[in-house]
Order: sequence, then structure tokens, then C-alpha cells
Amino acid sequence: MCCSHMVDQEIQTFCRQKSCFRVTFADHSLHVCEVHLRSVMQMTPCQISLFLCLLSCAASFGTRYTPDWDSLDSRPLPEWYDEVKFGIFVHWGVFSVPAFGSEWFWWYWKIALKPEYILFMVKNYPLGFRYADFAPDFHAQFFDPDEWADIFEASGAKYVVLTSKHHEGFTNWGSPTSWNWNSVDNGPHRDLVADLGAAIRNRSLHYGLYHSLYEWFNPIYLKDKQSGFKTQEFVEKKAMPELYDLVNRYKPDLIWSDGDWEAPDTYWNSTGFLAWLYNDSPVKDVVVTNDRWGAGCYCKHGGYYNCADKFTPGQLPNHKWEKCQSVDTISWGYRRNMKLSEVMDLPSIIKDMVYVVALGGNYLLNVGPKADGMIPPVFEERLRGIGAWLKVNGEAIYATKPWRVQAENATVPVWYTSKSSTVYAIFTSNPMQNTFKLLTPKTSHNTVVTLLGNPEPLKWAPLQTSGLIVLLPDLPFTPAEAWTLQLDELWTSPAQEILIRSQACHYAAGGC
Repeated sequence: MCCSHMVDQEIQTFCRQKSCFRVTFADHSLHVCEVHLRSVMQMTPCQISLFLCLLSCAASFGTRYTPDWDSLDSRPLPEWYDEVKFGIFVHWGVFSVPAFGSEWFWWYWKIALKPEYILFMVKNYPLGFRYADFAPDFHAQFFDPDEWADIFEASGAKYVVLTSKHHEGFTNWGSPTSWNWNSVDNGPHRDLVADLGAAIRNRSLHYGLYHSLYEWFNPIYLKDKQSGFKTQEFVEKKAMPELYDLVNRYKPDLIWSDGDWEAPDTYWNSTGFLAWLYNDSPVKDVVVTNDRWGAGCYCKHGGYYNCADKFTPGQLPNHKWEKCQSVDTISWGYRRNMKLSEVMDLPSIIKDMVYVVALGGNYLLNVGPKADGMIPPVFEERLRGIGAWLKVNGEAIYATKPWRVQAENATVPVWYTSKSSTVYAIFTSNPMQNTFKLLTPKTSHNTVVTLLGNPEPLKWAPLQTSGLIVLLPDLPFTPAEAWTLQLDELWTSPAQEILIRSQACHYAAGGC
């Protein structure tokens, strides 16, 4: 509470001196005082501070969201989410046991009847083998949550989102509404959600949970579906109790909803859940949500927008968004038949991240662990490579905002981000020459240009109308193949300015 340092006696004493009324919001009660301008002029500085604090508290406690999209969409996105920029997505479940084709294995095998999935089962498993028979082999015997957390921290990611339940319905915690189809009663025989959450939070990273609203083969869901979603037995007995349980038990900073598209939000009771989440849940002040809460909701309602998987807008969106992308370009879950050519290389990942951040988005990069709990080395190598690049260039990513221009084709393609008065120009290709032109920035005599990772100011000169030409040092080797120029406005002495300008003129094409 913002006024927690002010004891109730002080509040009562202050309000006895003014004309006051009492306002109650839920279980909070505040004195709000009617004070005319003349009275304010007569207050001591301490009383003015107290009065302003009371008004602030009243406004804060007065924000209650109603279960409708107009109200819910008005909730400000908690600041932490926009600042962190980069997170890790983890798809892990029973689908990690067959580890073939996709995390949609069950669906492709039994509903889509894809020949390659049917043939895989015929060749490798006995007649009558059921998908549920995979669960006991989801051992997770090598799962070390601290080791995972070390890798994720080393990647430079600031939040981690774990699949608590995918469309197959198997829960990675002991859900009381998923008897024997969960990681405590079956398979690993441990609470995977809790174990990873503790390790992630020990490293001061934000912890989020993916949750699929629907389940492909749940008979209660199929019954509701057959009714045209006029009944809500699955929502009342399964989907919503699980969401409330996840929030109350694990207190996630983020809920990544999915599996919503077959039914409207009115079937899922999404607005009712979100109103509780934002008003009364244990994470009401920090929790972030996405936009998958019913057919037609994505890119329209919710917290930040995911829109479609691997969403890549062509221009700066007017709403906070996130791109989810998998290191394995074919699947979100681990595949034993994955080929190296199907795995994103480090330069491609960095280019993708820079593009997303320049357009105001967050980048959520997925890895699929094996059923035994090991993160494949190729995924670990990519994550550590991202972290190495971010150690040098992270200030051009974290807590930045889109600049007035997001990109330009100068000497090589450039993406811009900004932070206060600082502008960052990230180029994801080596220009292979000593000079580098930026066409968009407007410079002054006080502009200072540096290469992140190199503390020495670079020599530069203005172009005729706008932009500048920079003398580049030898670019340090980086497997990410991306570098960042930082442009600041710093006041210098006249002598320093003359020296910098004269040196820059010597190298500028065409002179000064």
C-alpha cells in the first residue's frame, strides 16, 4: 500500500482538520478529504504530501475491472513485461516421449491420420498401444531445474514460460482435476511446475505458465463441443478450476493462454477469470496475460498480443505484442527426427530478435527438452550464444522503446531502438568496409558515437541533409554476426569538439 508508512492516527488527525468523507473499496478503507485551494495553501509540506498520497491511494484502490472486454482491455500492462524483451518458451510433456514430428503427435496420429505418424507407430510399437501408454516413459530422470535455470539465465532471457498443460491434457503438476494424467501421479512423479518455478525465481527471472484451455480428447469437452458449446461442463469442472489452481498455487507472473479457438470467450468464461485475476488474485498487480481467450479474441483482446504463432508484423503495431518462435523451425516439442538444417542458427535468431524489439515486441524463443529432462546440446548452444551477444549489446535491447524510424537500408540493413535520448543502430551484417553510413539520425556538434563493447568514441562526420558517416574500427568477431552503434548527445568543450570534428573530416567521404 502506497500509504503504509503513514499510521492511521496521522490520517485521522489530518482529516479532522478538513471536511472529510470515507470511501471503501473492497476490503480497503480510506479517508478522502474535500480540500479547497485556500486550504491547500494553508497546509504544511508534510500535510500536502499526506493529502496527495491519500488521493493516489484512493485512485489505486478504486480501480476494479468488470468482466467485460472494455474494462479488462483498459488495464495497463505491468511495466516489467515491456522492459524484459526476451524470454524462453518450454514445450515439454508426454509428446516428448514419441518425440516424432510434432507436439501435436496424438492429433496427427488419431484425427488427422497422417501416414507418417501411423507408419511410425506400426513400425515401433505393438498393436493396441495407446497414447496414454507413453506417459510412464515420461521419466524426466535427468531433469535438473537448477541446470535449466542456469542455461536460461546464461541466455540473457528475463522470463521463462513453461507448458503447464498442452492440448493433450497431461498436466505438469498434480492437478486435482486431472487424476492420474499428471506428472505427480504418472511419469516423473514430481511437480515439474513447482520445481522449475523455484529455480527460475532463485535467479530473479520472471516465471510464466502456458495453459491450454481445451483438450483434444477429453470426453467432457467433446460433449460440450457436440452441444455447440451451449453447455459448459468442461469449463466448470476442468478448464477454470485448473487456471485458478495454477494462479493460487504457483503465482505466475505471466499466463500464456492457448487452445481457445474452437469456442467463444463466453463459453470459456474468460472475462470472469480475468476480472478475478486483475482484481483479487495473489498476482493481480504483476500478472501479464496474452490474447488467446476465445475465438476472435487474438490480436484484439487481453493483455499483450500474440496473434498467430510466429507473428511477424510488417510495421510498428499500436499495441504491445510478442513473437513466439521455436529454435526448431518444424516443431515446438522435441523431435528425435530433427535435422540440423531445420534448426535456426545464431545469426538468424539475433536478426529475428532485433527485428521484433525494434518494432516494440517481446521475443519468446522456444526449446523442447527431451522426455528424460535434458535440453538438447544444440538448443543449449544457441541459448548461450544469445547470452554472449546480449552481454555486449543488451543495452540496445532491454528496456528500450521503438525509435521514430524502426529500420533503414543504409550501408547494410539497420534496425533502431532507443532509450531516453540514446539511439541504438543495430546492423546484422558486416559492411566489410571502414566507413558506415546512417541516413536517418539527426546529429549535432554534441553527438558522440560508440560501438558497444568498445569504449572509445568513433570518428564521424555529418552527411549533407541528415545522417552521418562513421569510421568503424575492426569489428570484433561474434558468431551472432551483429553489432550496435550507440548515438548519444553529450556536451563537450570547444577544444574537444574541434578535435573530434577535425579528425572526422579527415576520414569522411568528400570531406567536410
